Amino acid sequence: MGKGIEKIIADTFLEMAEGLETGSFVRDLKLRLQVWVLSMAKRLPLELQLRLQEMELMFTTSVLLRQRELQLLRLVTMTKDMTRWMKCLHQEKLTVRLPCIIHFPIGVSTVGRAVTPGVGKELFIANTTGTSSTDRIEGMIKNAIYGIITAKACGIKEPTVGILNVDGARQTEKELKRLQEGGYDIHFTESSRSDGGCVMRGNDVLRATPDIMVMDSLTGNVMSKMLSSFTTGGSYEASGFGYGPGIGEGYKNLVMIISRASGTPVIANAIRYAAELVRGKVFDVADAEFKAAKKAGLDKILAELKASREKSAAPSEDVKEPPKEIVTAQIPGC
Repeated sequence: MGKGIEKIIADTFLEMAEGLETGSFVRDLKLRLQVWVLSMAKRLPLELQLRLQEMELMFTTSVLLRQRELQLLRLVTMTKDMTRWMKCLHQEKLTVRLPCIIHFPIGVSTVGRAVTPGVGKELFIANTTGTSSTDRIEGMIKNAIYGIITAKACGIKEPTVGILNVDGARQTEKELKRLQEGGYDIHFTESSRSDGGCVMRGNDVLRATPDIMVMDSLTGNVMSKMLSSFTTGGSYEASGFGYGPGIGEGYKNLVMIISRASGTPVIANAIRYAAELVRGKVFDVADAEFKAAKKAGLDKILAELKASREKSAAPSEDVKEPPKEIVTAQIPGC
């Protein structure tokens, strides 16, 4: 009998034994993981390394992600060389990356996941970092689709959607309902307040009234930080799943954003979040959702928004373009 067949038989019996022990017969997820941190504080890499070692023990008994499924777990200390950081995206065939900071291209932004203090329910925050569009309304429309993609990949078949009452919420609601009328499968929820409607208030955030809360990414970033560290005073993120994966049309790198303040529970949950997305085939879900949204008229809606924006922004007199200036530095965020 060949060594290859012997290995297959041995792996089969091992999977059967683990299935009987854990109650889960799902095939192993080979999660190749790389964690990036900023070297702004000398002690941070060591502290994070200790957290990761602690998580390895946690995953030993985890049904979702067992220790032997964590194929690669290593720490990469970032330098000031952004080009070097970005090359890491393509140098190794990694399943997941957990950076503290990365510059996504325009059109890609992250869907956060928090545990709300009101009822302890999970809430997808669409979105928390990155820029879905340079236009606010277009960005929030895309954020809603990105949130639906992420929630469906995590196993929610018909996620409910609410729009936070921020600037542009009503217009976003109008355009998303046009998309719904065109045949796109979107399920709006009702506010827990007596006046109802799919535009959410602050108490809807605390109660996680919808599965997905749509907003602009700057508001989402603040919301994610507040919900994850509301018991610690802000210096340590103690709950939630981090700032989530970068989602965008045609984007195929699973990058899960964490923060320099992310504690052990958050980093552990971010890895669990990544495991669910890999198992749920998030990129296949994204392709299907973008196809469905375009069939329902997404491109037409965005084109009309752009035309309306350009018409209203037309200057009453000719304005000359200022002279170009060479830029030698950049301002990182997160």
